[in-house]
Amino acid sequence: MQEQRTQVIQPVIVTVSKGGQQMSQAAATEEYSGFSQWVTFSLGNEKYGIDVMRVKEVLRVSEISPVPGASAYVLGIINLRGAVVTVIDGRTRFGLDAGELMESSRLVIIEVNGKHLGLLVDGVSEVLNLEPADIEQSPSVATDESHDFIQGVTNREGEGLLILVNLDELFTEDEWQEFA
Repeated sequence: MQEQRTQVIQPVIVTVSKGGQQMSQAAATEEYSGFSQWVTFSLGNEKYGIDVMRVKEVLRVSEISPVPGASAYVLGIINLRGAVVTVIDGRTRFGLDAGELMESSRLVIIEVNGKHLGLLVDGVSEVLNLEPADIEQSPSVATDESHDFIQGVTNREGEGLLILVNLDELFTEDEWQEFA
């Protein structure tokens, strides 16, 4: 005869310490839910950030196959585990001077409108937590085209401005058709 056992599972209470005070996991989640996380990268001397939830992976630069007749900011395509991914030159798209590939250059694979794109950047720095109060409205000095994809800016003490990019506005509808 097989013995039947009943196991009682006790709930686990997780506490988080903030400034020496203990708080429950639920309170900590509510406390920190206003934060947004940004992957920061550089293009020339400028620092940019994109929403961490839109970044799928960061890769070393590999062979990029050119696409004849593509826009100036399209470097070409790569094969990413069997999927063809269009690679965009971040410098050209953001209106900066062209640069050389460096050891620190990376392809940031992002998801925008259900499509994966590779964004070539000079380097990826960190994942940064920002509170809504840290983010200022995008400046009006930007051109109409670049103003659309600047979501906001934040001033990082000792490190200068960080420009936050709105990936949904990075391309026009006509430009998206080019990637289809």
